[in-house]
Amino acid sequence: MNKNESKYFNTAKRMDEALVALLEKKDFEYISIKEICDTAGVNRSTFYLHYENTSDLLKETTRYIIDKHLAYYETDKKRIYLQFETCKRDELLFVKDEYLVPYLTFIKDNQRLFKVSIKRFHTMHMDEVYGKMFEHIFSPILARFCVPEPERAYVTKFYLTGVFAIIMEWLEGNCSDDMSTVIKVITDCVMGNRDING
Repeated sequence: MNKNESKYFNTAKRMDEALVALLEKKDFEYISIKEICDTAGVNRSTFYLHYENTSDLLKETTRYIIDKHLAYYETDKKRIYLQFETCKRDELLFVKDEYLVPYLTFIKDNQRLFKVSIKRFHTMHMDEVYGKMFEHIFSPILARFCVPEPERAYVTKFYLTGVFAIIMEWLEGNCSDDMSTVIKVITDCVMGNRDING
């Protein structure tokens, strides 16, 4: 990356972070370019070098959060997609350390980003991200487990809502509980390893 590219990237990153900070406080519709520029410490002309409007910045900020999240995984995404049809069914489970440790580490390291992306889920088009995950990851896995297609969205929502509730509880305590404890709770709940009868 040359000096100009590095400067461009750093400015864009500052504007992404400025938008996140503003989204913590108010709805996107009420955020002005002036506020973004003031928060990022740049002038309006710099903003317009990067974006046409605030919606362009919002798209980039969403991409920034997703890319930051994906950087925590060493697993090759193409390999994951290819294994859906060929691997053993027990290898299709995403409730194992290989996937949960990077996911929870990202959340712990980026609590503000995660909270904003949840708080502004639809504004940041995270529902579209979820839709792609359902199409390319969850539905093919459930197909391998012979879950009928009309039921897959319900089953996915059931498990993701449960996992999400555990994570939100962890976030309430600023992720202070040991990650291995949270992984065990998620795994036990998803895999049905909890004996509620004692």
